[in-house]
Amino acid sequence: MSLVKKKNWYLDYLLIIVGTGLMALAINSVFDATGLVTGGFSGIAILVKHWTGGIIDGGVPLWLTNITLNIPLFFLGWRIKGFSFVKKALAGEISLSTWLAIQPVWNIAGDDLLLAAVYGGVILGIGIGMVFLGQGTTGGTDMMAALIQKYISHYSIAQIMQFIDGLIVIVGMYVFGIQRALYAIIAVYLVTKVSDSLIEGLKFSKQTFIITEKPDEVARVIMEDLDRGATGICGKGMYSGQEKTIIFCVVNKKEIVKLKEMVDDIDPNAFVIVSDAREVHGEGFIEKNYADFNKNL
Repeated sequence: MSLVKKKNWYLDYLLIIVGTGLMALAINSVFDATGLVTGGFSGIAILVKHWTGGIIDGGVPLWLTNITLNIPLFFLGWRIKGFSFVKKALAGEISLSTWLAIQPVWNIAGDDLLLAAVYGGVILGIGIGMVFLGQGTTGGTDMMAALIQKYISHYSIAQIMQFIDGLIVIVGMYVFGIQRALYAIIAVYLVTKVSDSLIEGLKFSKQTFIITEKPDEVARVIMEDLDRGATGICGKGMYSGQEKTIIFCVVNKKEIVKLKEMVDDIDPNAFVIVSDAREVHGEGFIEKNYADFNKNL
């Protein structure tokens, strides 16, 4: 194993450990403290703790329910899809359960449900994003959805997860009330947006199509001043019937303003189309594909 691979290996597990620590902070100190059920096995754990509060002092601990639910799921996943399927998820689950068990509880948001939804959603989203950046998962409903999808392949894993998590949120609504369920939906939205932004933001770029009467001059300043590649695409103006060369290039977010100013200086009549490039692989851009974490589900 090369030195680079060793570093990547340690970095992946460091991201998983830190990410699960943040997840535990959101679950322990925000959602459990305010009764917000946001889905997942952590949501089930919050419900179980509430239901068993009159039987056991303080109810069944969150970490115990979380790991108890995951144990049969891991064995089932190992049996059906092999150890490689559960390897990184096992590390994430052990780390999350450990954090849930040892982390002190702070009631971060107090009794303010909006603060709980916002701060809990952001913290949990960052934690999940870091775990995914480490190409890991924490088991739970994502692994359950992956196993179920094997038998109902006409549904995607995301659709199955949404259905399972939706059921958990609905149960939470009956236990803690509809008001908390509505705030939980805000938290779920923030978790999704923050985790997606963390993953995609590292490689988020802008792609541009430039229709100009001076394609050679525009291409030259892109390559020389911005040090970016440019591709000429043959096109035809359907109104004028004239053949045109459309310049296509990808730049980072900081360079897009400079690019538009340069094009305006060369050809004030140029037509510039700018859109988001969600992933860019190649020279000058981040190349690591974080979508590989799906292989671990």
